[in-house]
Amino acid sequence: MRIAFLLGTAIAFLARVRRTQRALCAIACTAVLGSYTQELSQAVQLRDGKVYFVQPPQLVNAVTTYKDTYVWGATYYFTISLPENAGEPLQQITINQREGVDRVRFDLKDTSAFEGTSSNKGQKLALKDVTSDRAERSAFTGDRKTKTLSLTFDPPVSPGRIVTIALKPVQNPTVAGVYLFGVTAFPAGEQAHGQFLGYGRLQFYNFGPRFF
Repeated sequence: MRIAFLLGTAIAFLARVRRTQRALCAIACTAVLGSYTQELSQAVQLRDGKVYFVQPPQLVNAVTTYKDTYVWGATYYFTISLPENAGEPLQQITINQREGVDRVRFDLKDTSAFEGTSSNKGQKLALKDVTSDRAERSAFTGDRKTKTLSLTFDPPVSPGRIVTIALKPVQNPTVAGVYLFGVTAFPAGEQAHGQFLGYGRLQFYNFGPRFF
């Protein structure tokens, strides 16, 4: 009887020890994961001062209102989604023509941005002027050599929103074909690291002879 009692007591003690070990392990795992999550959320700024997105935005769509060559009055829409876990607001976008026979020139003063998509427009977003190293310039800056346009949101766009940029070309390309526009996003900060989001692909067609 005494041996059975001692054996039962030992088994119960070992069971309590195992439960305690499991509980301690769970606490330790939670602490480690919590620490990792905290470090991840704070990892948007590196020691060199550069600011990164934790989760970069996504280029959702690129579309033009008119696909035929030579046409005036078209609008090119670039829709970008900034995820909830981006870690930083979206401050600047650059759009760079990477492919296409003709160089597309934009009417910079008519550049605009708004929440939502081209088919579901929401609130208009304010854009501000910026300065360059050489001279003061508009936030909508065109570079003839690199074919780049940049714009800055004022204030920056907070995470969890979808925004669309509307560009007004002076005229659609005169040469048909595929035109690729590289889109890069920058978080808020003086030393923001640009995240390339991909290419907006627009295709233009020559639907027939033009008479001027």
